[in-house]
Amino acid sequence: MRHPQGSTAPDESLVVTLRELKDRTGLSLAALAARTPYSKSAWHRYLSGGKRPPRPAVEDLCRLADADATAVLALWEAAGEPAVPVPPEESPGRRSSWLPLWVPVSVLALFGAATAVAAAVAMSGRPASAPVAQPLSEVPRCHGASCQGQLPDASVCARDAQTRSRVADRAYAVRLRYSPSCGTAWSEVRVRGRLAREVSVRAGDDILSASYPADDVTGVNSPMLPVDSPRGVEACAEVGGKVACTGLDADGPPVSER
Repeated sequence: MRHPQGSTAPDESLVVTLRELKDRTGLSLAALAARTPYSKSAWHRYLSGGKRPPRPAVEDLCRLADADATAVLALWEAAGEPAVPVPPEESPGRRSSWLPLWVPVSVLALFGAATAVAAAVAMSGRPASAPVAQPLSEVPRCHGASCQGQLPDASVCARDAQTRSRVADRAYAVRLRYSPSCGTAWSEVRVRGRLAREVSVRAGDDILSASYPADDVTGVNSPMLPVDSPRGVEACAEVGGKVACTGLDADGPPVSER
């Protein structure tokens, strides 16, 4: 469709804005895929104009770029009718090999706190005082199995994360992290200097991991595994050809360190 000279179609303006936000993050397409539920190829289509991104992808990019999403979402709405969110591309099946392994992050799940409150009031038959609304940025977007494969920052599970076990080296530190509100565990590695790294978490036969290149200085977490308890979970990281692991025995005492 042609547009008057000097004007820009809404979808073209959105693509230009998304590219500017991507440049502001300083992240590669692979790094964007590691931090969001959307694959590298999906981000390529969104940023090239080949496919209209779902609203959560726009919100995630604004978050990573530390930008106000209001104007960008207005462009997104002007570019077309809101579409039903499409789950990110995932590798089929569960893989059981240990390091190295990469599993794409699964689609975020939004929980309706207001719906749960309304249902509780209807069942009790008694009026209830209005709940104090939490900022959307502080409300976990998943719980338990719906968090499988997601990253803790994007899902807001990192908000109440606890360090339950830790191992350190001169080059890096590895921590087993656990979110009580989400019921999930993951591995976190803090690297000193620019080093490529592989971060993995294992609970029984379930293993998830993420790889980050040396120029990615912000990628520190593995995807999350749903767990009933951090006991029996192992967090590992491979940095510079060395693997370090930490965790809790199934019957061992918990470690509480933030």
